[in-house]
Amino acid sequence: MTGTKSMSIILHSGDLDKAMAAFILAAGAAAKGMNVTMFFTFWGLGVMKKGGADKSKLSKMNMGGLGTKMMKGVMKKNNVATLTELISDCKELGVRFVACEMTMSLMNVPKEMLISEVTEIGGVGTYLDAASEGHVNLFI
Repeated sequence: MTGTKSMSIILHSGDLDKAMAAFILAAGAAAKGMNVTMFFTFWGLGVMKKGGADKSKLSKMNMGGLGTKMMKGVMKKNNVATLTELISDCKELGVRFVACEMTMSLMNVPKEMLISEVTEIGGVGTYLDAASEGHVNLFI
């Protein structure tokens, strides 16, 4: 292992609360100087599609969209970054974003549908390379 600590995160969920947790953890680790790789697969890939972060809903207590709207209001009132802002912050901190090639194929998601922050497409081997060096590996 290298001297610099590292973290890998598989984001499997597109739920707002789970995605927020993943990006907050990634930003915190990157701010502490860790190398961070986020791998987006299945519904987690939806967050990285153009407009996807804005469409994310709470995993529980969504109440037909009302819960999500209320949560976003509370977040704004308390100056909590939006999911879109967290994605941007993570990219600025050097977090590596990898879109799952298999998921893109299965769900018919061409590269052009992804936000510009995603600069890498890879498979399970790409994730495993990052995870094998990881001091912290999370599945969200």
